[in-house]
Amino acid sequence: MLVVEECMTAQSTTPERKVRKRDADATRGRILAAAKTEFAKLGLAGARVDEIAERAGSNKRMIYHYFGGKEALFCAVLEEVYLDIRNAERALELDALPPRDAMERLVRFTWDYYLANPEFITLVNSANLHKGKHLEGADRLKLRQREFVDMVQRILDRGVESGVFRAGIDPIQLNITIAAIGYYYLTNRHTGGILFQRDYMGDAALEARLAFNIDTILRLISSED
Repeated sequence: MLVVEECMTAQSTTPERKVRKRDADATRGRILAAAKTEFAKLGLAGARVDEIAERAGSNKRMIYHYFGGKEALFCAVLEEVYLDIRNAERALELDALPPRDAMERLVRFTWDYYLANPEFITLVNSANLHKGKHLEGADRLKLRQREFVDMVQRILDRGVESGVFRAGIDPIQLNITIAAIGYYYLTNRHTGGILFQRDYMGDAALEARLAFNIDTILRLISSED
């Protein structure tokens, strides 16, 4: 449980004066950004604290001061990137859209987010290599994740009420499928491109894949036979 304790320690803060707090927040933000780049490129094992400090225009002492160590910094980076996608989904205001439009927008957003943030996929891969233990203490993220599942459930419920979606769909299973159909395509683009002799990342291929993703999800949840 040492990793969890380190993660939780990294999340704690102490009150400071406004100017000091702004400086501390800016330094912490630069370290997180540099660490995200380094961890996405080399993983937890390959990333070096010295390199992260240099990228951040800081020093190792400040990294240990704010985060407690490399593992705790990795915890903070993972929480940050997961919260970023959850916050972006929340900003879509899907509750204000008709259920079918809301679901299409969610599928489209997920695909676009993966394309715009390739480091998210590599960081998730790295976290899974360590069996997810670096997210065990991420209580804020767990709360936001529950809120996301509740939002998807509301879309499904509204769709059932209006007759466009079939009943009995598990929102967690649906979210796994939405993530998987984009995630797998992108993580296997190199091998798939060779084996299927197709340019996975060409504009036409990306548009075709998005259209297929949307069609797949809407057919999966549609009330129509």
